[in-house]
Amino acid sequence: MAEEMNDKYKEYIAGLIAGVATVIIGHPFDTVKVKLQKHHTELHGIKYRNGLHCAVRILQNEGVRGLYRGATSSFIGVGFESSLLFGIYSQTKQTLQGKLQSSGPNPSVIIPSAAFSGAIISFVLCPTELVKCRMQVQGTDSLVPKSSRYTGPLDCAFKTFKTEGVTGIFRGGVTTFMRESVGNAMFFSVYENVRHVMHLKLKDTSHEYRSMAEMGIGLLSGGLGGVAFWLTVLPLDVAKTMIQTNPDQNYTRNPFRVLNMVYRQAGLRGCYAGLGPTIVRAFPANAAAIVTWEFAMKILGIRHE
Repeated sequence: MAEEMNDKYKEYIAGLIAGVATVIIGHPFDTVKVKLQKHHTELHGIKYRNGLHCAVRILQNEGVRGLYRGATSSFIGVGFESSLLFGIYSQTKQTLQGKLQSSGPNPSVIIPSAAFSGAIISFVLCPTELVKCRMQVQGTDSLVPKSSRYTGPLDCAFKTFKTEGVTGIFRGGVTTFMRESVGNAMFFSVYENVRHVMHLKLKDTSHEYRSMAEMGIGLLSGGLGGVAFWLTVLPLDVAKTMIQTNPDQNYTRNPFRVLNMVYRQAGLRGCYAGLGPTIVRAFPANAAAIVTWEFAMKILGIRHE
């Protein structure tokens, strides 16, 4: 029993390590995505030609530090979120799996486990992403006047709480809940199925190449899972960015109303603003997360079915 409890704690530690890897690899791409979403969906926003143009502008005006703007809250938020996501997913999956005999991934186990873990982490992600997005948007070439800029993540959180209260800190919560529930159901479904199919082919691989092959499977399954996640929920992410960064406290928090406004102003392209850097980021960031998670579990002595 004590050993079982130990493994549960280890699963959360492995998830935390995976989260740190995700931020290191993915945050610069995320900064570009948020800027594109903010400025391409507003009538008077700054127009970037594409993700590369946006990244170059950030580097010219703010340096590498600009690409990691808001990363402090991301390390805290994504680390904690990733710990909860992988830990809750693994344990919920084990509970639902029970004594079911299955020769492959079971959608009736994977989807509810992933959606439940995604729903739980949305309560952590919402406030940390709000701070992250507001810090990212206020770069030197943004429309935010210097007098209104935040000096850091804590200053941003404090000012938001002071002017908008608790509801302000959790602005965009419903949209985040929907994004994480649906997105993670898609992510883990793709991850588990790709992993299963490739492991069946790995049976004939010689022992000396097995570790390398397993890493390759982790990279591919995690990367494809991340791409599937964002292709499915990117419009919800656009709505969340708009809701969280709009200075008007009376701005609608209904993601479908926001997307309707975005569609009328910028068309379908506006609803998928930031698609390029999001997809470019999704593969390496999620591949790194999965490989790090699986490696951490192996080091910690947790068996991954």
